[in-house]
Amino acid sequence: MSQPPPPPPNQPPQEGGFGAPQTPPPGGFGPPTPPAGPPTPPAGPPTPPAGPPQPGYGYPQAPPPQTPPPAGPPQQPYGYPQAPGAPQPPAQPGYGYPGQQQPYGYGQQPYGQPQPPTLPMQPNGSGGRRGISAQTAIIVAAVVAIALIVGGGVLYAGQNGEDDSRNNSSGSSGGTGGKDDGGSGGGDGGGTGGGTEKVPSSTSAKVLFQLPAAEVPKKDVWSVAGSWLTDKVYAKAGVSEIVGHDPDSGAESWTLPLSGLTCAGSPETTEDGVAVVVAEAAKRTKADPYPECTEITAFNLNTGKKLWTESVAPGGGEKIAFKELSITGTTVAAGSGLRGGAAFDIKTGKVLWQPKVGTCEDVGYAGGEQLVAVRKCGDYGNEKYEVQLLDPKSGSVKWSYKLPAGIDNAKVISTKPVVFGVDSGEITASGATDVFSLDDSGKLRTKITLEDGKYEHDCGVNKVHDCHAIAVGNDKLYVPTKRHEGGEEYSQTNEIVSFSLATGKSTGDRADAGDGYEIFPIRMDGTNILAYKGGPYDKGSQVVTIDGKSFKETALLETPATDQVRSAISAMVPKSSEMLYTSGRLFMAQDLISAPYSADSKQYAAIGFGAR
Repeated sequence: MSQPPPPPPNQPPQEGGFGAPQTPPPGGFGPPTPPAGPPTPPAGPPTPPAGPPQPGYGYPQAPPPQTPPPAGPPQQPYGYPQAPGAPQPPAQPGYGYPGQQQPYGYGQQPYGQPQPPTLPMQPNGSGGRRGISAQTAIIVAAVVAIALIVGGGVLYAGQNGEDDSRNNSSGSSGGTGGKDDGGSGGGDGGGTGGGTEKVPSSTSAKVLFQLPAAEVPKKDVWSVAGSWLTDKVYAKAGVSEIVGHDPDSGAESWTLPLSGLTCAGSPETTEDGVAVVVAEAAKRTKADPYPECTEITAFNLNTGKKLWTESVAPGGGEKIAFKELSITGTTVAAGSGLRGGAAFDIKTGKVLWQPKVGTCEDVGYAGGEQLVAVRKCGDYGNEKYEVQLLDPKSGSVKWSYKLPAGIDNAKVISTKPVVFGVDSGEITASGATDVFSLDDSGKLRTKITLEDGKYEHDCGVNKVHDCHAIAVGNDKLYVPTKRHEGGEEYSQTNEIVSFSLATGKSTGDRADAGDGYEIFPIRMDGTNILAYKGGPYDKGSQVVTIDGKSFKETALLETPATDQVRSAISAMVPKSSEMLYTSGRLFMAQDLISAPYSADSKQYAAIGFGAR
């Protein structure tokens, strides 16, 4: 059964942002306003689970507490439920299929209730989630309205098919593989010999700068999707533009005007610093409030120079609206989800190939070391999905793997090795309930079942490469467990655990967050796992590196422990934010912005921290 059009996979920024700003004295903001009182604790001491945790891969979720203690960290749910999945398919020979998951309410443990703070840094630069088409505008507006009512302004949150030929045009020569810029999605297989991220002289971080969100009309949700971090620049999409900033001071280095709001940015960059973004065809007006996302632009991150802007109109008709972009070598692959895809040469913008659209169409692509397509065939309500490895230059299919009947989604976690997840339940709390590992010829190695409600990662609905807090490396799948009762009274914690991509079994690896912390992978760094640890109500958050062999954790950065900083981080919703870490700098950014909840509140599009 096919999924209906869902709300956006990640929520808009929480109303209020950093809170009501203070009038800044000369030279920057004044001291933060102390909170009105001690933070509100969790609802009470958790009841221990009915049985011991399963060995080697984490604990089940603890039941909700009953009696509130006198003090403790605040709680605030966030996140969207996954859209309803397909009916339970019959067991498939060779790997089987789990029983259908029962409906499950999605409620993550949060990082804390934002206080009205002002960070002790002067905002510098300009700020501007995904452009919403006319078809989904009503759905998004309804979601926002419901959230305002409920949350008081806080948003909770095998065998090829028919017509599988591709209309290939001649393309230019390829180049080196695309480079993952350290985005929030799970990384590819990872390199060898540890990682490149080094421990700074001091892991104590300061706020580098924050970017104010642009003003948005009431009841609107605007997309500012796209952010990139290199040693030389932090670039963030704003309203109809991308702005490059000095990563330490926030000073603007360049501004690249765009035709309209950004809809998606490539998670990869090329070796010479080229990234790609897709934007709406025009600026929003009352007459045309939702222009389509048709304009693809390649640009140099270091200079802000535009290389080209192109669109695709098959047969001279209506332009295709794209919602995902990915880079492999010198090929940019763009997926629309509804009208097929297209590939461009990243240097010239020339269209390299387009698959034919008929009873089959490409849903989207995931790039990096290899180019992987998700393709569907069949009529509405009877679609069959395939995962394919493509030649990035020609678009020809190297191999194709058919998904079990009844599965109507596939989310690529890694392109080398090819690892993808599916959501097989009715309503699930996890981004993927089953993960498939394929070999180099497209044959199934194993299937890993991630019991719904036991693990805590996030994959965007109707997106091919939008998984967060999950990673692949060292021939293993790394996932965080759901939070559960910690060792200290009233505390909660979780772990990162791993599964073998060869056997599907738990490896016994376990990286503990520690009492009061929540840990999840950001990406791979060679054979090391780069992870984020959300701090408790009285401590800062951390970026840590986990040795791929020993699983020893080493801190790389720790944010300030003030109420203002912790509230600002909470407002970014780390697990679904555009999270980037490189060379001692951590940036979190929103990809959707909306009007503030109140006139005296202030919202931010991005915040950066730097180890000293």
